[in-house]
Amino acid sequence: MKMLAKWRLLSVFAMIALVLSGCGEPYLSTLRPAGEVAQSQYELMLLSTAIMVGVIAVVTIIFIYVVMKFRRKSDSEIPKQVEGNHKLEILWTVIPILLLLILAVPTVAQTFNLADVSPMDEKNKDGKTDVLVVNVRANLYWWEFEYPNEKIITSQELVVPTDEKVYFNLKASDVKHSFWIPSIGGKMDTNTDNVNKFWLEFDSKGADEAGGLFYGKCAELCGPSHALMDFKVKALPRAEFDQWVAGMQTVKEPVKAETQTAQEGQEIFNNSCIGCHAVTPANTAPEKARVGPNLTNFGDRSRIAGVLDHTPADLKKWLEDPDAYKPGNKMTGAYGELSDDQIAALTEYLMGLKVQK
Repeated sequence: MKMLAKWRLLSVFAMIALVLSGCGEPYLSTLRPAGEVAQSQYELMLLSTAIMVGVIAVVTIIFIYVVMKFRRKSDSEIPKQVEGNHKLEILWTVIPILLLLILAVPTVAQTFNLADVSPMDEKNKDGKTDVLVVNVRANLYWWEFEYPNEKIITSQELVVPTDEKVYFNLKASDVKHSFWIPSIGGKMDTNTDNVNKFWLEFDSKGADEAGGLFYGKCAELCGPSHALMDFKVKALPRAEFDQWVAGMQTVKEPVKAETQTAQEGQEIFNNSCIGCHAVTPANTAPEKARVGPNLTNFGDRSRIAGVLDHTPADLKKWLEDPDAYKPGNKMTGAYGELSDDQIAALTEYLMGLKVQK
């Protein structure tokens, strides 16, 4: 009876695992590739899975055959004693080697292909690269994206063109993090002591299916709000990307508030928030001075703090108690308590920080 109870419990856990394996969001699935890197990795996954399933199937069939064919039929029967078979030994040595080669050759080829970042190191006569390069800096618990050629810095939302390679320099400012856009390609660590480099390509068809917005995650346990360290990726056609760059480059000074309430919010921001958050995209302040996300185009973003809906109500909640939504974030306690009127004014100012018309 005890054994039966254990088997029932095991069956229940197996069913729960099967159900949970189907949970999740489609935009966080690696099984819906939307770029060259993701597609190649997906094809390698299919190849390795096919090999493993094939080996399991063949071994299972041979096992069943042997059990049935050579089972003991009587107590007095002594099976034929076989001490070795050179043909079989050669066969089960050669076949695994061939299977490993079938898997290793495309894997090694793709590894070298994905590791080729030479174009991002080649400078033209202006001292810039001919390809798009983005410097990614991971922080507790937000992301900064710097475009060195365009002299733009933004945060939380990465903007990229579709159907071309985008090259990344990855680093961290505090602890180890990991940069991962599931639908676009495998993750890569961001370290404090060295810079990792790789490239990704964002497919226009996949971007259309995803509504032009991909989701990124931190894939390295980095602290209490690791699961909330999200960022978004806007994949645009090259012409629209160029328009976004031009729009960001026109912002030479903070956007002026239009309404009286927003002006009050701007004054509060200048007195309390400007020490950590910039509201201009120019590449001027050193990294150590950039301790909070750049808010130049905050009003154009799709999320607040990476996880909340981009609404005035959710922004007020975030300003009232950041720690309730991202425990351990550096904004908690960084400024004094604000009244409801001050929070409302600051909210109106921040939601008006828009670059795109």
